[in-house]
Amino acid sequence: MDLYPKPWLKRLAPVMLSSVFVPHYSAAAPIPTLATLTKPLKIDTRAITVSGLSSGAFMALQLHVIFSKTIKGAGLVAGGPYRCAEGVYQGSALDFSGLYTPTTVCTNTHPLYPFAGPPELDYSLRETQLMAAKGLIDAPEHLAQAKVWLFSGAKDQTVPASVMEVTAQYYQHFINDQNIEHLRHPHAEHAMITDTVGHACDISKSPYISQCGFDAAGELLAFLLGDLKPKVMADPESLYTFSQLAYFNNRDPSTSLHPQAHIYIPQACLAGEPCRLHIALHGCQQSEDFNHRAFFEQAGYNEWAEANNIVVLYPQTRAWKSTLWMGAMSNPKGCWDWWGYSGGDYATKHGKQVRAIASMVNSMARSKVLQ
Repeated sequence: MDLYPKPWLKRLAPVMLSSVFVPHYSAAAPIPTLATLTKPLKIDTRAITVSGLSSGAFMALQLHVIFSKTIKGAGLVAGGPYRCAEGVYQGSALDFSGLYTPTTVCTNTHPLYPFAGPPELDYSLRETQLMAAKGLIDAPEHLAQAKVWLFSGAKDQTVPASVMEVTAQYYQHFINDQNIEHLRHPHAEHAMITDTVGHACDISKSPYISQCGFDAAGELLAFLLGDLKPKVMADPESLYTFSQLAYFNNRDPSTSLHPQAHIYIPQACLAGEPCRLHIALHGCQQSEDFNHRAFFEQAGYNEWAEANNIVVLYPQTRAWKSTLWMGAMSNPKGCWDWWGYSGGDYATKHGKQVRAIASMVNSMARSKVLQ
């Protein structure tokens, strides 16, 4: 699940592209809006949580830190600390693409340079305080009451366990140890981990779902939300597709968001019972652009959601390539923006993807709970 395809030798010199790559989507059948689908819902805005895999984990942490006053917990499978990609390291000057830090220090995805991480904790802590002082994120003191669930695979070659150790240390700076759980699986590779679905545990391969006899979605939801009823069969008719177009500027390809996304709404929630909201973020190469429905159908969230009145929001990215060159301002694998391809404010309340997800949540809650 690398940020960029290999070989990456083209990045040794600027490569002019003929046009912006924006996938074509048929407008034959209109799909409903999120506001329409969620109109009957009673969302408990005191229990909003977020989780993600890989780039989705980086993004989940960003959302948690940015909106720590409202988002009460985060579950991360293979992600790094806040604004990790902005750090400057010894090898940064050797790579003019702007991707040395995100692909060599925050992850192990550079085809030419060996892993040079883990990232520096102090940098992320300083950036957190700086962004908060500027009013660009919520005051980090709000994190004190949050819960955080972290998962590392010992065989993960994409986001090494040492990066997750720094992520754990980052959260420990703000949160008491009893509110943090960090699990380390001896056989897991880079994937969303399930108990019975997907590739073998030590395989990292599309669609990046692997079975390790361990239910990551259930474990993280239980830690973040408290005791849960046993999971039940998910209802396929409770998984809806909706248009994301109302929440971002589709004329700006750098936003890298898909025209449509998905949401799981248990029948009890549609009937008016109070429900909690969980935002689940896929990793690179897991979005609609890559013909994968695995994350929002098989990652394991829906079975727990059905049994426990949890609405699960599945925002979606799309691939994007710059018109100029294949450097940092490009997203060919449909990753969430944690290194700045959509603009310099990506990790603040002004970030394009951050604003889009916040707007979706506000639409569902019918109030500005994330602002």
